[in-house]
Amino acid sequence: MSAVMESVGFAPVAKPVDAMLQSVRALADGPLAELADDIDRRGIYPKGILQRLGELGAFGAHMAAGGEAPDFGAAIQAITEVSRVCGATGFMVWCHDVCGVYMEQSGNPALMGAALANHVAGHTLGATGMSNPMKTFAGIETLLLKAREVPGGFIVNGALPWVSNLGPDHYFGAVAVVEGDAPREVMFIVHCDGQGVELRNCPSFSAMEGTNTYAVRMTDHFVAADKMIADPVRPFIGRIRAAFILLQCGMGLGVAQGAIDSMWQVERQLGHVNEFLEDRPDELQAELDALTERTMRLAQTPYANHKEFLIDVLDARAHASELSLRAAQSALLHQGARGYLMSSAVQRRVRESHFVAIVTPAIKHLRKEIARLSAAEMPA
Repeated sequence: MSAVMESVGFAPVAKPVDAMLQSVRALADGPLAELADDIDRRGIYPKGILQRLGELGAFGAHMAAGGEAPDFGAAIQAITEVSRVCGATGFMVWCHDVCGVYMEQSGNPALMGAALANHVAGHTLGATGMSNPMKTFAGIETLLLKAREVPGGFIVNGALPWVSNLGPDHYFGAVAVVEGDAPREVMFIVHCDGQGVELRNCPSFSAMEGTNTYAVRMTDHFVAADKMIADPVRPFIGRIRAAFILLQCGMGLGVAQGAIDSMWQVERQLGHVNEFLEDRPDELQAELDALTERTMRLAQTPYANHKEFLIDVLDARAHASELSLRAAQSALLHQGARGYLMSSAVQRRVRESHFVAIVTPAIKHLRKEIARLSAAEMPA
């Protein structure tokens, strides 16, 4: 992907970032590629791969740790490199990366310092339970977690049906509505081994079984001040929303790139007949390169929040979903019967592209928000 960046006119990336991306690609093409099918179908959780990504610096590019300027573009490229080989692992990298955003942007010393350093290094692993809150703030759902304020913190009850990248020693960001005469929302970190926290198995998915996705129930779970991310939540969400969505673009870019790569793999044998198909690999690659360039430009100001910028971010994320769907389907048609085998990476990418299109914010959610923001800008 670094070659793509140079081809669209960006200055060469700094050597540490370039070395990180090269190392991530080598890890993806080697050990991760060997595990991808087992992650997808057997439910193997690639904890060792995730920890190795932390060692390589893949979790720290978008953070201000170590005195380096945050580079959201490099973080998105790292997610892209991983997703190109395994969409499930790319998704888990996003889960961990965005949890790091919560911790860093919280301003809470207890979630920064050593805790954040361990997170960035992959010594500890985090996730995000923000699907329900994001849908709630868009008017699609209502908050499922309820909080009651008590001395020193909050007591939280409720259940979230889907939270990914979890384990007994993991943690995630969550939001609850504080009940009372003037209700508000608060955001906090939940440790999976905390008192009153229970992980429950989910039904089997059509793909990406190794994402360690659980339903999480909280029963009188106490949230102390050292776990607080934001109170109130809405200004915080407004500040990080674009960063949250931009990082997700890496999943769509990567799945699309992997699909295009698989189309080229059969071009020598089947090009004489594949030339009659729509969405040929050179055309898709040109579209993907243009979308990558657009995403990198947006990533230069990840915490901007004016309406025009947010609309552009939402549209880029929707385009990444749509392009991954088209590329994966076209790869299946280009490969023919061999791409229809259950063991085929093409077949896996078709299912991964479906996930990119429905994970929060789904295409319909994105379009709803674009319409809402666009209407708000129109004169009365």
